[in-house]
Parts: sequence; structure tokens; C-alpha cells
Amino acid sequence: MLFNRRYLLWSLTTILSIFSGRVVGQNASQILSIFESIIDCASCLVALIPLQALAHLGNVPFSDTFIAVCDVAQLEDPDVCSGLMSRLGPIIAHDLRSIDAGGQTANRLCDALFGFCASKTPNPFAVPLPSPSATAATPSSTPTVRNTPFQVVHISDVHIDREYMVGSEANCTKNICCRDFADEAGEPVTDPALPFGNPKCDSPVSLADSMLEAVNSFDAEYVIFTGDVVEGNVYTRSSEVTSDLIDFNAEMLSKITAPIFPAIGVDSTPVNSFPRNTTDTTLDVQWVFDTQSAGWEHWIGDTASQQVDHISGSYAATVPGMDLVILSVNTQYWYRQNLWVYDSDIFQPDPNGILSFMVEQLQAAENAGQKVWVIGHIPLGKPDIIEDQSNYYDQILQRYKDTIVGQFFGHSHKDQFEIAYSDYNNQTAANAVGVGLICPALTPTSGNPAFKVYDVDPDTLGIMNIRVIFANMSDPSFQTNPTWTLYYDVRETYGPLVGLPATSELTPAFWHNLTEVFTANDTAFQMFNTFLSRGGDVVPCDDTDNCKNMTICDQRAFRSQNNCDIDEGVFGMIRKRDVRGSQREASECEGIGIREIFDEIRNSRT
Repeated sequence: MLFNRRYLLWSLTTILSIFSGRVVGQNASQILSIFESIIDCASCLVALIPLQALAHLGNVPFSDTFIAVCDVAQLEDPDVCSGLMSRLGPIIAHDLRSIDAGGQTANRLCDALFGFCASKTPNPFAVPLPSPSATAATPSSTPTVRNTPFQVVHISDVHIDREYMVGSEANCTKNICCRDFADEAGEPVTDPALPFGNPKCDSPVSLADSMLEAVNSFDAEYVIFTGDVVEGNVYTRSSEVTSDLIDFNAEMLSKITAPIFPAIGVDSTPVNSFPRNTTDTTLDVQWVFDTQSAGWEHWIGDTASQQVDHISGSYAATVPGMDLVILSVNTQYWYRQNLWVYDSDIFQPDPNGILSFMVEQLQAAENAGQKVWVIGHIPLGKPDIIEDQSNYYDQILQRYKDTIVGQFFGHSHKDQFEIAYSDYNNQTAANAVGVGLICPALTPTSGNPAFKVYDVDPDTLGIMNIRVIFANMSDPSFQTNPTWTLYYDVRETYGPLVGLPATSELTPAFWHNLTEVFTANDTAFQMFNTFLSRGGDVVPCDDTDNCKNMTICDQRAFRSQNNCDIDEGVFGMIRKRDVRGSQREASECEGIGIREIFDEIRNSRT
């Protein structure tokens, strides 16, 4: 790549300044200039050169300089600047010391941090896949008579803030509010935190307990939980995360009588941070797997709990009394905002062997004549999933499409779906081979708290219907005793729009046909758009800004390379408070990010 000579000269000058022994405050001024210069991919790659020089001075000087930058800009409170930069700084510094500033990993780091150098083209790789076994199931025809379905409940993204303080300020200047902060003592409260939650804050324990009690009332055969326990405070200490995980496991066990099959979310410290097993660091997250291995054993059994401990949080467990395997995969090693995945220029198609584990378990299920539900935190079509692993997962899905009868995710906090096709260049109902069902969140930051109830055919183990259950925060009784009621019924609401036969499951073809309805019928689409947030945080979406077309494109994109979104990077995919602007999807899990801070620095100084 040919760089602009002006950028190279500026970069060399900056490197000399950094190595000349300037104090942290002076280095901060240089870093501010670096961030202001980043306007495209080329300038981002050049900017990595002086940042590498700073990283080679050590983690402490690197982090201290970034803390100073944040403080000088005065865009966040000092405790936020210090907490965020002191935890993410060493990871970024490690990455910069480990890679070539002109290589593919550098491009991807620029994409992850700044939203530049993005590519939708995966590295070519063929996942090793066994040939179908002699006992492999063939696609079943639609039964003419259906037996009574059983129920399964899907919960996700609870984000419980155990420091939530009733009466504290909800409209604060920090990345997390509704807490009793020392530097806000004596200030008048303009928007008080109420007993069961506030739309600007993560879930109080009272709201989580209320939901768990509602879940138990459905007498489900089992419950799936697709991750994210901890509140959106990116610099929570590991001891706090551990206690949060232990507490929620105990709460689920005490309030839900059905078996629970969980998946790993972004819960680590700092948030999203899961080093690969090729990374040389003392900052590992084995403590997360140890905690969940012990906490989940009651539900998933000894073998699966050992897999959680040794397969980086993934496991396979058979549902008691059924020919159904729950395959829980840790999607964090495929996540753009997991900054540990940018510390090597060596191509690693299957970090920590998660894909290989999937193939092994799916083949075992096929050999045994079992069906499989795959559960995970991040949907594979989202722009913040690396296109490599999304493509490779899809290869596995294409091979085992007759074994996999359900795929379930969370993360976006919205009520969504993503369709997989045998031919993404010819997206038709006939070519639809899979669908990812995405669960809305408990946390009120994305709309009214909600969960899903699935009606499951006991013979095919496919989905017959979906009901979304919610608690309406505008209900006068919400703050004394939330009422969990039906928000909408998929079969009743969407079935007539596509002519769904009475005995048909909600197949991938059904979901594709629904996207065709959305394309032609704007009233139906606007209904879906309202459903995203359960009517609690509706954002206008129509043809004026291409929002509708992009949304339908994303519904037809189970692979991230096929979606129509642009990932804005770790410094941009954040939750913006009302004082800073509107919320952005896929940031709900992470709280504030470095990209937000430096985006504002660049905007305020240009």
C-alpha cells in the first residue's frame, strides 16, 4: 500500500516525540493529533505506526497516555476515563506490539477500533466436514397430524446492575447510571431510579426476579439463556463479574424449576475480552469458564460442565427424555469487539477449536439420529461478527441442515431473525435452509423487558409458534408489581400474512416469505419495527434513509458478509446516553467504548 508522504512525515515526527521522553500530558497531545488525522483506511494504518511506538514503551505508559487524552478532552468523568483506558489499554498495546502495521490484522484492528478498512470478504477456508453417515436423517415431510407441542422459554441479556440504587440519578453523565456515585452526592435528582427499573439504566435485581418468576409460570420443559449477565460497565473488576455470574446462576436455580441451558455472553473483564489459546498473556479468562462450569453443572451434567471448562465455554448436552442435543457455542472468539483476536498475523480460522467442537458434536448427533438446537450469544449475521468465522459456521450449517432444527441467539436486545440460504445470491423460500431466532432483552435500555416462549413439536422438535411476553414499563402498576403478558403471537400475527398452513412449522421458508411481505406491505413492516423494542423505544425506519431495505437485507443475512450494515468499531458501537445522542444496536451489551470518546474528540476539535 502506498501511503501519503505527508502522513509518513507526520508519523515519523510523532514517533520521535513519543520516544523523546515527553511527559504523559505531552504524549496525550500527540495522540489527540493522531485521532484527528484518521479519516479513512490509509490514514488509520499510518496512525498505527506511532501508536505502536507508544505501545513499545509498555502497557502503563500506553494506558496512562490514553487516560490523559480522555481527561484532557473532558468528554467523560475521570473515573470513566481511568476505568476504561486502564483495562482496554494493555490489550490494545499488546495487539500493536504483536502485528505488522501493514498486514491484514492491522486492517482488521483499524476496522474494530475505528470502523475503517472494513472488508466483507472472508479468508478462503474449507471447514473439514465428514461425509453424511448412513444413518443421517433425511428431510421430513410435514406431518398431517401434529401432537400437542411443549413449551420452551428463551431469555437473554439480563444485564443486572447489583449496585442499582432506587432514588439515584438515571440521567447521569457516566456510562452507567442509577447508582449512588460519590461525585454526584448533593446534586438534585432530575430523573430518579424507580423500584423496577428505568429506560436509561440496566436491570435492578427486582426486575430480574420478577422475570424469572414469570418464566417459571409457563411450566416449560426447559429454558435456554443466550448470555449476558453483567451490567454495561466495561471496567468492572473480575471479582465483581464472578460474583454477578454466581448470583444469577443461584437466582435461576432458586426460581425456575425446569432445566436451564445457558450460553456464554460478553461477561469478562474488561467486557468482551477473551484471549485465544495462542495468546501469551497472564490476563486469561479461565475464571469465567470455571465459574460457569460449576454453576451450570446442575442443569447440563458433569460431561457438559467439563466441556465448558476445557472447550472455552462451549458444551453439548442432551435434553432429558428427548432425542435433542443443546449445542452451546461461545461466540466471543468470533467477535470484532474482542480485541484479543488482533494480536497475531497468523491466520487462525478456528480460534480455540470451537468450530471443530461443533462438527464433532453434530456428527455424533447425526450418527445417533438426534436433532440439535444451537444456542449462542451473538447472531452470526451481525456486522460485529468476523466474516471469516461467520462463513465457516455457515459451511457447518449447510452440511448439518437436516440435523440442526433450531438456532437461538441474543446480543442485539431486539426481537429479530436472520435467514440462512443454500445460495445467498438467489435468496428464495426454496433456498432457505436455516434461521437464527434472536431474543429481546430484559434490560430496559432497549425497550420494554421481554422474553420468548416457543411451542415445539414433540416429534420433529421444530418451532410451531413463538409468543413474546413483556412487561409494559408505561403501565401504572409496573413500579409496584410488573405484569408479564402476551405482547404478540407470531402465528396469529404473521401467519395470515404469508398464508401459513395450520400444520406447518415456522420454517426458514416461512421467515423468507415474511420478508417478501415486509417488502410489499409497509404496514406489516412497521409493525415488525415496533415489535423490535416491544413498543418501548421505537426508532422510525422507512425508505427515506434506506432503513427499511437495509433491515430486510439483514433479515436475509445469516452470514455477516451478506448484511448491509457497517460496523462502526469498538470505539463506536456503544450505548449513547440521551445526553450524547441516540442508542445504537449491537452496543447494548458493551456500555461505553473508546471509539465514542475519540469520535467526540475528533468531532469537537475539527
